[in-house]
Amino acid sequence: MTANARIREFVVSELMWGGDPADLGEDTSLIDNGVIDSLGIVKLVLFLEREFGIKVRDEELSPATFDSISSIASFVESKAGS
Repeated sequence: MTANARIREFVVSELMWGGDPADLGEDTSLIDNGVIDSLGIVKLVLFLEREFGIKVRDEELSPATFDSISSIASFVESKAGS
């Protein structure tokens, strides 16, 4: 399963995505659509660290990084390569 697919699965099952999963695009803003809030970011970071074996530093926590599935997947890929 790709990082994008795994992240999408987490967003749909664990965060506040209330719509049809098919409507959740790779670049849909999770913040603007009320899918992720501060608690959601914490849950997401814990998931990413556990699922992908990465460490998210405090200074890496920015809205731009966690705003969409594609931005989160790009972040994970950059961390996995470092």
